[in-house]
Amino acid sequence: AAMRSRAEVDATLQTAKLNPAELLPAVHCLSFGPQAGGGECCLLQLEPGLCAELEAGHSLVIRGEKDEHAVLCSKDKTYDMKIADTSNMLLFVPGCKTPEELNADPASCNIIHSQIAGFSNNYWELRRCRPKLKKLRKLLMEDPYDGPDSQKDQTSTFSKYTTEDLLSLIQASEEEILHQLQVIDACKIEGYWRILDFDYEMKLLNHVTQLIDSESWPLSKVPLCACLEELGSLEPREMIEHILVSYGKKYVDAGEVFFEMREDKICRAIAQMLLQNAVKFNLSEFEEVWQQSVPEGMTTRLDQLQGLALVDKSSRPETIFLLKVEDLPEDNQERFNSLFGIREKWTEVDITPYIQDLCAEKQSVGALLTKYARSSMLNGVKVYNSRRLIS
Repeated sequence: AAMRSRAEVDATLQTAKLNPAELLPAVHCLSFGPQAGGGECCLLQLEPGLCAELEAGHSLVIRGEKDEHAVLCSKDKTYDMKIADTSNMLLFVPGCKTPEELNADPASCNIIHSQIAGFSNNYWELRRCRPKLKKLRKLLMEDPYDGPDSQKDQTSTFSKYTTEDLLSLIQASEEEILHQLQVIDACKIEGYWRILDFDYEMKLLNHVTQLIDSESWPLSKVPLCACLEELGSLEPREMIEHILVSYGKKYVDAGEVFFEMREDKICRAIAQMLLQNAVKFNLSEFEEVWQQSVPEGMTTRLDQLQGLALVDKSSRPETIFLLKVEDLPEDNQERFNSLFGIREKWTEVDITPYIQDLCAEKQSVGALLTKYARSSMLNGVKVYNSRRLIS
């Protein structure tokens, strides 16, 4: 394209009835460069924090398999990606100067000729979202670890997963994935992340609690070295330590490592072991058996079972049954459909443990219930039921 002269610019302004005095003296003349094809470039709108991460040399990763909706991850956060169309064409002009920059530099050239390198009619918009971590447990549960002597482990055809594998398969940031591996008590065996088979885990826990009992150690001060010495002949030492880490809080006293056993978690695991063998359990009988089954000095309470078991107060006698929050769908609407399929009307106290994990940043359980359920009063108690028909 021929370069415009100042006289042509002034003639154009006159035709457009614009007063040159109201405009900056510098003029940008734009022309499409030879490579300015559409669709070559993608625009991503970043919040300042993410922008700073890129500027500091960190990378952002897009994760998801072919059938999944793409998410973008920083080191510690996950974002949904959505295309936003714009009615104005967005032009990419390398070295383009803003009015502020032109004002700051009075010597800037009268006419600036710039080439457009590309253009776009849309951009990717990011919205912070919950990491999609349900798949993590699902993958690891394909092949739970049930001990060093297991025949099944030698012949298993299931894939095993390293940290790298999980980073490529799970739609969450690295920190969120590593934190979730801790939450589900996964452990690294021969470089692969594994979840212990529940029965094997209970066997290990039983070894530890029996040893605590026979040695009369206080539950708040269980010595690591002595546990490894005593139980090392029964099970791999790293498994004994893994159980202590899973069910205790580690601390150091006078140079020696001790664990304070976590009463609530141990009581909860024993309740799961008792409940998984029955469809429903008479509540008072269960409470009696449960208290007898936990280590000496521990007290069982129903609030230890939040998100694990549900009490049915409407049946006579009252019953309790296993309902694990991790077995429910990850999607909000599907989660509510599933819960209302199990029970038609819920009190807020009962439903909270089963929807708490769906709350986005700064979102309350109340806000979720307002959106996905409708409330009514039943015998003076506020209850929630589905907004839609559950088939």
